[in-house]
Amino acid sequence: LPQRLASLAATAREETWQSRQQLQAQRQEVARLQEELSRARQDGERWAMALQRAQREALEREATRGAEQARQQELIRDMKERLLELLREKDALWQKTEGIDTPMSSPVPRDPGLCARCHKDFRLLSRRYNCRLCQGKVCHTCSVDMGKQGRCCLICYQQRHPQAT
Repeated sequence: LPQRLASLAATAREETWQSRQQLQAQRQEVARLQEELSRARQDGERWAMALQRAQREALEREATRGAEQARQQELIRDMKERLLELLREKDALWQKTEGIDTPMSSPVPRDPGLCARCHKDFRLLSRRYNCRLCQGKVCHTCSVDMGKQGRCCLICYQQRHPQAT
């Protein structure tokens, strides 16, 4: 019996030692898993914060894009209105000039301070040119540069160069 008890005690000690080893290994595994869980939670929090930040930025970009789109649509509307105004003005000018078939030579203006063609007042910023062909006084807009020959009025230029019209 004492031998059997000694054998049982030795077996119990061996089993206790193995249980302690397993318990220690399991504690180490639990500690490792808790550390991984802690890291995973931290990563999850970082990803959640990054997601919230990205969502905020996306909403801000969408609001900015919406405002920019509204501004561009307003600009397009204004440009269309301006285009219609210019078309109406062009049509009115075309109707005024529709009856003019053949250009006549420019009459010398009664007032030497006015353009013979558009009757614009000659001032500091609107230069007066003498037509080299009819000697009329014309502004820059109503004259054509003929190179070394100088400038001439549009009517004389069109009479001399009918293909230019």
